[in-house]
Amino acid sequence: MAVAEQGATTHDEPLIRVENLQKHFPVTQGLILMKTIGYVQAVDGISFTIREGRTLGLVGESGCGKTTTSKLLLRIERPTGGKIMLNGEDIQDFRGDKLKEYRTTVGAVFQDPWSSLSPRMRVRDIVAESLVVNQGEMSREQMEVRVAEVLEQVGLHREQAHQYPHEFSGGQRQRIAVASALVSYPKLIVLDEPVSALDVSIRAQVMNLLKILQNEFNVAFLLIAHNLATVRYMAHDTAVMYLGQIVEYGDTEEIYHNPLHPYTRALFSAALPSHPDLIREDIVLTGEVPSPINPPTGCRFHPRCPFAMDRCSVEVPEYKEVEPGHMTSCHLY
Repeated sequence: MAVAEQGATTHDEPLIRVENLQKHFPVTQGLILMKTIGYVQAVDGISFTIREGRTLGLVGESGCGKTTTSKLLLRIERPTGGKIMLNGEDIQDFRGDKLKEYRTTVGAVFQDPWSSLSPRMRVRDIVAESLVVNQGEMSREQMEVRVAEVLEQVGLHREQAHQYPHEFSGGQRQRIAVASALVSYPKLIVLDEPVSALDVSIRAQVMNLLKILQNEFNVAFLLIAHNLATVRYMAHDTAVMYLGQIVEYGDTEEIYHNPLHPYTRALFSAALPSHPDLIREDIVLTGEVPSPINPPTGCRFHPRCPFAMDRCSVEVPEYKEVEPGHMTSCHLY
C-alpha cells in the first residue's frame, strides 16, 4: 500500500513514517500442546505519516485496528511486518539508551482517566514517573520544578502535586494524564479516545487545551476517536480504517466535505449532523463486520457495500490518489 503522505514537500522527512505495518495475533487451540489454527489480522498493511506539529485522526468502528496501531507506535506490541520510522530510523532496532530516548519522544493519553492513574500515587509521582524511568540523570529538585511547570501548563496548580487522583474531577484527571505525557518533552503523543469518557461539558475544555499545547510546543498527535466531531475539530489529516486497513486518507475538511469510499460515506451518515436542518445522505449497511481471522477476498468491504460490483469480490482495489492529497482504495475510482 502506498504511503499516505500529503501536505508537505518531498524533501521534508516526516516525524513518523509507517510503512506496510502489520500485526497478526495467533489463534491457538489446545491446553497443553497449543496449536496455531489461524491469525487475527488486526492491522494488515497500513501506511501513513505524521509530521511535527500536526494531528492525524484515525477513525473507524470498534475492532478495525485503531488501538492496535497505537500500541505498535508505543512499542507495547511488536509488529508482524512492516516498519515504523522515527526521523528515518526503524524503532524496532532501538535498544538500551536509544529505546529510553524513544520512550521520552512518544507519550500517550488513554481513554479512562479513572483507570489510567494509579490511586496509590500522588500526582507529583505520577507525572514524574517517565522522568524517573527515562531521564535518571535529573535531580529530585529538577524533577519537582518540571512537574510544577507542566501542571501549570495544563491548567492545574503546583500545590495540587501533593494530592491523590481521587481528589480530582474527571476533567482534572485527564489534565493530569496530559501532564504526564507532556513532562518529558515528547515529539508525538498518542491520544486514544482522550475525551470519550468525559462529560460533554468538559470535552471541549480538554480538546482546546490539547490544541493550545500543540501550538505552543509543536508536538504531533495521533488521535484515535469514535466521535467524528472530535476528529474534525482537532485533526489536520484523517485516515479511515476498516478491518485492519486504511481505506481513505486526506485532509480532514476535504474528507468531511467529499468522502470517496462507500464505508467513509456510511460512517458519516451514521453520525449526528452538526445542525438539525442539515440534509445528509442516509446509508444503511447490511450484515455484520466480517471476521478478521478470515477476511473477505478482494475488497474487504464488498459484502456490506451498497455499490459492490462483481470485481470487488475478486480484485483488491488499488490504493491511489483520486484528488490532490486525497487517497482511497475503491474500484469506483
